[in-house]
Amino acid sequence: MEKQKIKDKKLPVGFTFSFPCAQTKLDEAVLVTWTKKFKVSGVEGMDVVKLLNKAIKKRGDYEADIMAVVNDTTGTMMTCGFDDQRCEVGIIIGTGTNACYMEELRHIDMVEGDEGRMCINTEWGAFGDDGSLEDLRTEFDREIDRGSLNPGKQLFEKMASGMFMGELVRLILVKMAKEGLLFEGRITPELLTKGKIETKHVSAIEKSKEGLTKCKEILTRLGVEPSQEDCVAVQHVCTIVSFRSANLIAATLGGILTRLKDNKGVARLRTTVGIDGSMYKMHPQYARRLHKTVRRLVPDSDVRFLLSESGSAKGAAMVTAVAYRLADQTRQIAQTLAEFRLSKAQLLEVKKRMRTEIENGLGKKTHDSATVKMLPTYVRSTPDGTENGDFLALDLGGTNFRVLLVKIRSGKRRTVEMHNKIYAIPIEVMQGTGEELFDHIVYCISDFLDYMGMKSARLPLGFTFSFPCHQKSLDAGILVNWTKGFKCTDCEGEDVVELLREGIKRKEEFDLDVVAVVNDTVGTMMTCAYEEPTCEVGLIAGTGSNACYMEEMRNIETVEGNEGRMCVNMEWGAFGDNGCLDDIRTQYDCAVDENSLNEGKQRYEKMCSGMYLGEIVRNILIDLTKRGFLFRGKISETLKTRGIFETKFLSQIESDRLALLQVRAILQQLGLDSTCDDSIIVKEVCSTVSLRAAQICGAGMAGVVDKIRENRGLDHLDVTVGVDGTLYKLHPHFSRIFHQTVKELAPKCNVNFLLSEDGSGKGAALITAVGCRQRRVQNVCIV
Repeated sequence: MEKQKIKDKKLPVGFTFSFPCAQTKLDEAVLVTWTKKFKVSGVEGMDVVKLLNKAIKKRGDYEADIMAVVNDTTGTMMTCGFDDQRCEVGIIIGTGTNACYMEELRHIDMVEGDEGRMCINTEWGAFGDDGSLEDLRTEFDREIDRGSLNPGKQLFEKMASGMFMGELVRLILVKMAKEGLLFEGRITPELLTKGKIETKHVSAIEKSKEGLTKCKEILTRLGVEPSQEDCVAVQHVCTIVSFRSANLIAATLGGILTRLKDNKGVARLRTTVGIDGSMYKMHPQYARRLHKTVRRLVPDSDVRFLLSESGSAKGAAMVTAVAYRLADQTRQIAQTLAEFRLSKAQLLEVKKRMRTEIENGLGKKTHDSATVKMLPTYVRSTPDGTENGDFLALDLGGTNFRVLLVKIRSGKRRTVEMHNKIYAIPIEVMQGTGEELFDHIVYCISDFLDYMGMKSARLPLGFTFSFPCHQKSLDAGILVNWTKGFKCTDCEGEDVVELLREGIKRKEEFDLDVVAVVNDTVGTMMTCAYEEPTCEVGLIAGTGSNACYMEEMRNIETVEGNEGRMCVNMEWGAFGDNGCLDDIRTQYDCAVDENSLNEGKQRYEKMCSGMYLGEIVRNILIDLTKRGFLFRGKISETLKTRGIFETKFLSQIESDRLALLQVRAILQQLGLDSTCDDSIIVKEVCSTVSLRAAQICGAGMAGVVDKIRENRGLDHLDVTVGVDGTLYKLHPHFSRIFHQTVKELAPKCNVNFLLSEDGSGKGAALITAVGCRQRRVQNVCIV
């Protein structure tokens, strides 16, 4: 670096490390075992990249960014692949021997994914360590192995590589001399000395013209005074040893080439093998033997052997260049997703702002301009166990509408028996007229009463209506505005109970006593409070997002009276509609909002509810595709389709049990032709979006429970939150992250979360039962 005057630059580095390593990624390599006479302590089982980084840091006079660890075999294949794109095999035949080749990813069980190919470093030097080559090994091979630094290991390498070839020849010559077949039986100390005959000597002796002369020189230095016949015999021994090496390498290479041919399913394989190593380079006869044997063993192949002129370094640099590009891509993707990763300080700020909006919603002077409306529900207490009777409940909150018959029995053995039917709300009804919507609802009720055989009964009814309503009493709710994709005309500003009553009159088939209109959040709280008396908060985390809780009457300035408590429907989905969350909203949130039916409204809900998370993900995927990071830079018609990426797909993709192959299958169902690399990115995008959703939802809830604690002047609050919603129930990580966030942001509150098994319909029936009880007390209710 000093010579090149680049010591001040932090350059990307490719590290060619020519020993067996286990790699889980390109810039990490754990040394399995030393070979080629290396025996450095404290390195086996360690990540060599970390060791190199540590040494660079210790030196302290330059920096390096190690992007890739490459085996020399892989480097050779990549170097040759630069000149010949058909090159898909790399071989080293030198001090050691090894091979790599491009294997189909679908066959590599240790790596997720099934598309494309990956270079496999075979580490074939260990071939035979399981005893599979015993019938080919000679007494000389066994003697070399016994005297090595790693007995029993790298047996194929010890039979075929340059490091051991000279030693094999020496051992054969010693035995022949002892038997009087060479040197008139003379054995000198030099001939008995390990390492005195090297592979370069074997290569020199084998040469056809000057080989015998070289042989005489080498043997004379060993003090054996060879005759002409001795030189011919020794040359013959060298030829046999190197010939065996070439044949062994050719046979194993033949196995790889046959596999490549089978993988491709072709009648004739056409490929290139990149080769490096001193034995192959310095020994012309060796190369010819190798080529000839390969052609004989794999006759249905056209194999080109390409010598790597610049070793493995050029290939390592190429791998590093690709790694550097991918690292830059990863950095840019991380930068994009960083906006979604909120710090604890940011989440505490969300909690603080939620508290401010809660106060504004409760205040008489600030209520009209407040975004979090804090709507009184006229539900003044949770169930006390005396509720009794048969009740009808309706549950309208999304694309499905539910009608329920709820039989509540009080006494020692309290029971709740429920019967229900689910009906679809077609999109044309959701966005049609109010009369069409309520006619459809009444039709469903009629069908249910027929189904239950109860059309003549005049039952008390609780109407779970999961949209923002101003209530002046328990049985009157003025719709503030539609959410969750509903857009029915002539409903906003109207009493939905009256609209329901009018629909029932138009049908003229049955009569019902509408006792209560209930938000689904309140219904959820009441359902859970029936099981757990400490439940004073309700949360919906599903298609939409909302919360309610029992507020002190003295704080609800929009309702007269200071005694006791009343459940307040927060309608927190509109939190942020005044711009107070703009600093954490991203360009993707803005895009989702701009393309929604209610632009500028329900901004908090659009960041954390099931209806919108898939859309946020889709917008991010479009952006990443435009930038060439996904789907080969091609935006499909599917990806352009709004609503195609449903939140249920997020839940499926983020499942810990789901392999990348299954993630890819989900994307392909959506018409997205993805690679496994695409699947990794998509999974990260999904997890980032849902992480933020759970965290900001948790920040809002932390604000609520802390408000309850402060209302009551407690140092510590024990409270239960009743929860319902598909996002909370079905997403693999949402509930855990949500709980953790509440715990971190409201440390003085011990919050228990109780899942509502029966939904908000049961809660609506309970509220209706409470309402009837109150009517009876006032001698008004006729049941």
